[in-house]
Amino acid sequence: MLVDERRTKLLKKIEEKGFVSIQELVESLQTSESTVRRDLEYLDETSKQIRRTRGGAAYVGESITAFDDRRFQALGQKERIARVVADLIEPHEVVLLDGGTTTLEVARALLGKPLQVVTNSMPIVGLFVNQPNIELIVIGGYVYPKTGVALGDLAVAMLKNVHARRLVMSVGGITEAGLFNSNTLLVETERQMLAAAEEVIVVTDSSKFGHRALAHLAPLSAVHRLVVDGGVSDEWREIVEKAGIKLTVVED
Repeated sequence: MLVDERRTKLLKKIEEKGFVSIQELVESLQTSESTVRRDLEYLDETSKQIRRTRGGAAYVGESITAFDDRRFQALGQKERIARVVADLIEPHEVVLLDGGTTTLEVARALLGKPLQVVTNSMPIVGLFVNQPNIELIVIGGYVYPKTGVALGDLAVAMLKNVHARRLVMSVGGITEAGLFNSNTLLVETERQMLAAAEEVIVVTDSSKFGHRALAHLAPLSAVHRLVVDGGVSDEWREIVEKAGIKLTVVED
């Protein structure tokens, strides 16, 4: 395999998964560990699309918009959705909060309510860390660049010991095939979140309906309640309700 071809394949694999270990790259490319390390060093210095980490590499290119940039997109809609979701959550519940800009707004709406909060989102941790009425449990792991969310094997292992009354999560896309998100490492972690919760609440904007993201997360049947803005079409309202999901539409 030519050098440029190998590096192109390596970069594509890292982009697809978000984070890839050196050993996985060695096996995938059928080359030596020293060659993989040299390629990673070269791409880290020249492409600006990956970042070397201990034991592997993470994708930091522009396929995912930076968290701070996304945070203020449709902020009014996110705040309205957040208030509706916060009203569903009772004091002293155990709540599992996934990463994302809408879930961060849900966290803000929960300020002042006594809760046990479990999260892998560093922005949410920063919001709750000094709140005396919040018992905060932080899920660790590899922290994904730009989003501040802990992912991977360590996060999955910790989540196996968690049981929550509700999970609040966002997704990258929704079709009749189910939920999708932006990389496989994120999806592996979120699947364990789904297994840890009694009730799954998906918060999203209507633009996500009918669109896939990179990796399939779960069927629609995994969702108990979906909270969305008023832009959702009548067709999708019918699909969601037929799937047995409680649909809450937050009008402007």
